[in-house]
Amino acid sequence: MWIIASLIGAYLLGAIPFSLIIGQRVKGIDLREHGSGNLGATNVYRNLGAAWGGLCLLLDMAKGALAVVGITMVVGAYPADATLPLHLTGDIYRIFAAILVIVGHSFSPFASFKGGKGIATTFGAFLILEPLPMLIVLGIFLAVFFATRIVSLGSVCAAAVFPWATLFFELRPGGGRSSTLIVFSFVLAALVLWRHRANLKRLQDGTESQLQNPEERALDEARQAADQTMRDIAPPETQIDEPDPEDRS
Repeated sequence: MWIIASLIGAYLLGAIPFSLIIGQRVKGIDLREHGSGNLGATNVYRNLGAAWGGLCLLLDMAKGALAVVGITMVVGAYPADATLPLHLTGDIYRIFAAILVIVGHSFSPFASFKGGKGIATTFGAFLILEPLPMLIVLGIFLAVFFATRIVSLGSVCAAAVFPWATLFFELRPGGGRSSTLIVFSFVLAALVLWRHRANLKRLQDGTESQLQNPEERALDEARQAADQTMRDIAPPETQIDEPDPEDRS
């Protein structure tokens, strides 16, 4: 009974749309109608700035971590020689909780079954399940992000590394050797890559945007508008055409 309640609680916890709440309370906007339309920390950052984006990131991570901690405490309360319901292992129940909190975040009933891509919530859940692999994943993400300023590229690279890091730490001497966690890490990585399929297409085309806060984006838009205005009002004779490469001798 407590296990079922914990799993339901994991889904409902994940379904709390912190980004939607922050957008409505801080700026009176529905983030589903602004920016990328995703209910995640990245869209909060783009529309509300770094402070609110960082807060949303921490809250989304906390959802994942608390869901796994909760089910771990419930499973751990069973006697060591007791059989868990349905004869499943504790790892399987912990993975169920991780799945449900991620699904709740991505398809929230409190936000018309919309949500974010679940990267922060996934990180929080697996920070409890597989802390060492997740530290490697975090390092990969930060390295790629700071080099490119593209969140999706950092997420994709981190997802690609994650299952192999899990495999290494599970199979090393003293590791947990949990085939359940290893298999699930590969499934989850594939799911993350699938959720980023549109981003992957834009990355391939070279059109994926870099992360900018509202001030930076407004400055860029103002600069582009000013450049366009200058081109519109400049007399034709002052506009310099690019030379035709075939005319060069």
